[in-house]
Amino acid sequence: MRMASWILSVAIVAGLTVAVSRAAEEPPATEAKAPPTAQPPASSVPVTPKDAAPPPSVTIIGASDAHGVLGRDVLSAANEGMGRIVDVIVDRSGHVRAAVIDFGGFLGVGSRKIVVDWNAMRFGKIVNKKDSITLELTKAQVAAAPEYKEDAPMVVLGASGSLQPLQAIQ
Repeated sequence: MRMASWILSVAIVAGLTVAVSRAAEEPPATEAKAPPTAQPPASSVPVTPKDAAPPPSVTIIGASDAHGVLGRDVLSAANEGMGRIVDVIVDRSGHVRAAVIDFGGFLGVGSRKIVVDWNAMRFGKIVNKKDSITLELTKAQVAAAPEYKEDAPMVVLGASGSLQPLQAIQ
């Protein structure tokens, strides 16, 4: 019995949908039809809207040439676990400046986020999700870094001498 009422409900909804779409296609009955005017055949009239956007550019990147980094494990040069990438920081011009790493803790307890300079990371082979990224900092340096808080000034940890300060745009 339930199946029959469900099928009936689906049929009613489908019928109403068809009726509404047909009503939308037909002009209202009160509208007077204008006499036909001479128009060129449809094949000779370009079918582009007035404000058509140009087609987008397309770039094809090979499957082995680029991969996502969010969620990737980060290791030190000494193969110590440093955490995983949870966000990427870009400046106002759209250039990638840093990565936010969820560092320390166990199963999210006791962990904290720190920010490291993008140039302090080495991506090497990251073909599989199991492949990690190497950070040119020690575990002690990362542990001493201040915690990242969203919407607050951030301290970006980087390899010695590689950082350039962000310029404030006013």
